Formats: sequence, C-alpha cells, structure tokens
Amino acid sequence: MAKGKGNRIVITLECTEAKGAGVPPSRYSTTKNKKNNPERLEIKKYSPYLKRHTVHKEIK
Repeated sequence: MAKGKGNRIVITLECTEAKGAGVPPSRYSTTKNKKNNPERLEIKKYSPYLKRHTVHKEIK
C-alpha cells in the first residue's frame, strides 16, 4: 500500500526580472522535496515575454 503524500510538494516559480521590465511575469509549476530543500528554490527558466532565460524564484 502507498504511504501517503510524503515530502513532495507542488511549488510555483515566478520570473524575477519581469517586474523591472514592465512585462507580465512568467510562471512555472514543479515539485520539490521539502525535506531535502527547505529553502526557496531558484532555477533558470525561459521567459517568453523577455525572450531569454532568467532566474525564477519560488513563490507562496
């Protein structure tokens, strides 16, 4: 039998450079293990509004 949800949670990543440029921020949804990574996640992802890769940070 399955044990349950475990430590994996769904998080949302939002572009950090879009606010300064005056364009809507791009958002991505992914999962992370909250036991191994308790701090907020930062990943470089593609921003279609800025047409380049930018840093995306985890939001609540």
